[in-house]
Amino acid sequence: MLLYNNHIIPEAELLLPLTNRAFQYNDGFFETVIIRQGKLSFWKTHEQRMQEAASALGLELPQLFFCPEFTDRLLELAAHQQALFHGRLKLRVWRSGAGLYTPETNVADWLATVNPATPLGTTPLRVGVCQQTNTVYSPLSHFKGPHAPLYVLAGLEKKASAKDDMLLLDRQGAVAEFISSNIFWVRNEGIYTPPLETGCINGVLRRRIFSWCQQSQVRLEEKLIGLHELRQAELVFSANVTSLRTISHIEDTALPTQHSLLERIQKDLFD
Repeated sequence: MLLYNNHIIPEAELLLPLTNRAFQYNDGFFETVIIRQGKLSFWKTHEQRMQEAASALGLELPQLFFCPEFTDRLLELAAHQQALFHGRLKLRVWRSGAGLYTPETNVADWLATVNPATPLGTTPLRVGVCQQTNTVYSPLSHFKGPHAPLYVLAGLEKKASAKDDMLLLDRQGAVAEFISSNIFWVRNEGIYTPPLETGCINGVLRRRIFSWCQQSQVRLEEKLIGLHELRQAELVFSANVTSLRTISHIEDTALPTQHSLLERIQKDLFD
């Protein structure tokens, strides 16, 4: 079952025209939301990012998106899919109407899908470094969707290298992010992450970690660094809405995989 413009329908009944702007121009964005024990995790932060994405694209979001009725409908869909205990919701939003590059309207159409999910493992990850793919900063690079082909190419490099994930650098060689996660590292009791100017996604967990550090009086700094400095960190970890994962190796360089700061973040944001 799908939720298309607030109508729950069987997947077979979804019909989209060839003029669909998501298909023609990738004219939209998406959000991935984790459902845990009947609740939409970090939903208010997702709302904030959707508003930012819509503003960047000049889209008019339905007022429904910011009403309690909307979360009720999403959870109703999750119940249909038997995914209320642990599910993965994907909300796709795109510009309605036809037109060439100049759109006919700024009204948004949307589609939500939910599938049952299982919690990810906690085994530390071995990551490679993308050689053919770099992040690129733009007014659209901080949310999900417009630059998706870049991550597809990074995924091809991951497949070829048989790594758990891949680290992406920007065009100047600065550390940016992983394929579907932000990167953080710990040094001298402080937490660091790349600035958005590297082209990285402004992830929901990235935002929540910023808030957690402020509330917990833990130093957090956005910093441009290269691979050499990253390899000297006391801990490197990835963060997205599914989990926090430590990094055990960057290519052949072994890294520490335990730190009290990560344990505190895990406890407060997930446990």
